[in-house]
Amino acid sequence: MKWFWRGLLILVAVLVVAVLAFRVPDTDPAAMRAKYGAAPSQFIPVGDGRAIHVRDEGPRDAPVIVLLHGSNSDLHTWQEWADMLKADYRVIRFDQRGHGLTGPAPDDDYSPEAFGADIDAVTAKLGVDTFTLAGNSMGGGIAMAYAIAKPWRLDALVLVDAAGAPVEREGGGNIAFTLAGVPVVGDIMSQLLPRSLVAKSLRQSVSNQAVATDAAIDRYWELARYPGNRGATRKRFGTARSSFDAQDVARVRVPTLIIWGKEDALIPYEAALWYDEHLPRSTLVAYDGVGHLPMEEAAERSATDLAIWLPEALVPPDLPITEPAGAEPVLSP
Repeated sequence: MKWFWRGLLILVAVLVVAVLAFRVPDTDPAAMRAKYGAAPSQFIPVGDGRAIHVRDEGPRDAPVIVLLHGSNSDLHTWQEWADMLKADYRVIRFDQRGHGLTGPAPDDDYSPEAFGADIDAVTAKLGVDTFTLAGNSMGGGIAMAYAIAKPWRLDALVLVDAAGAPVEREGGGNIAFTLAGVPVVGDIMSQLLPRSLVAKSLRQSVSNQAVATDAAIDRYWELARYPGNRGATRKRFGTARSSFDAQDVARVRVPTLIIWGKEDALIPYEAALWYDEHLPRSTLVAYDGVGHLPMEEAAERSATDLAIWLPEALVPPDLPITEPAGAEPVLSP
């Protein structure tokens, strides 16, 4: 027993020395804003000293699309969609709490309710009443939760390789996300965070390797180290996750477009089929040879499919969805 405790102390000491010696420092906020927050970026104050990094493009009187990025990503993941859609739509995208230039939430709240509150804060500041809500991965799970809680605010819903379906992945995955979910190991790796790990993580997430450029890897790596974002990541990955209930999803009558890469190694295609089965007004489009990021890996094709589907989806239903009286519903996890 004495040798066990001695060995454990030595291991802890080695890990502490490794963190101190090889820790990758945070990036400089001013430098990051200059590099990733130039026009048309704006920083919208939402209280408690917070400002959300937002890009709002397109005609002010056009239908609105709000885009939510995935875990450890940022608003730039939607760049090609924004470029292709902003002639006909008002396209709003923002760095969610704990990500990008928005940085961490002072209250350390990374619940679905908190992410949903930021959607409300951004749209309220921009004077938007109803909108199409699109999300990828974690952002797709947040979009689905918001649709369950506040369907009357949505004109349409777009799920792009969205989290939240009760479907287990077999094999594959993303090394950075896997390590982040391991106690102690995740804490250590978040402090070391070599660029090579970020590069491998991105390459494992996509099937079309052309999108894993040096510039994209640099952006993920640098914004992951924006002050406070690493702590936010550990907080998020340390929180228990749960899946949506089929009955809750089935009550969402908002027209929904499900976009999926059939080669997704993080959230399998079976999850798309689950959403399509349970959402009453869903349309599913799926792409061969595409992984977890269709809006980047097949940008033109996916944006075109959205542009073809959305005008019909925006036709008002015979029975409009109205806000219920009484207490406001609670977001699902």
